[in-house]
Amino acid sequence: VQLQASGGGMVQAGGSLRLSCAASGRTFSRYTAGWFRQAPGKEREFVVAITWSGSSRYYADSVKGRFTISRDNAKNTVYLQMNNLKPEDTAVYYCAANERWVVGTDDYAYWGQGTQVTVSS
Repeated sequence: VQLQASGGGMVQAGGSLRLSCAASGRTFSRYTAGWFRQAPGKEREFVVAITWSGSSRYYADSVKGRFTISRDNAKNTVYLQMNNLKPEDTAVYYCAANERWVVGTDDYAYWGQGTQVTVSS
């Protein structure tokens, strides 16, 4: 599976961005998809995951109520809608895919390149 993340940018606090992760290769529709982020000087952290069907989602506490993950398997794309962004959301965001359902850790087999999100105060 090859993954391509896009949609990052600069936004003021309280603003919104939507990230996209386009997949190619194997049958992406059968894979768990996740988003992770890494801020400068910090370790990569789990943000959210979605099952292959979209029936279940799991969010990190830090983004609950503000971020929404979704997927369109017909387009082989996963989205991350980010609302009410805060300066602490500033990071490089990565999408990832895995055959198994994994949350809370970065034990994913496939990774895309990152997209920078910068939130100014």
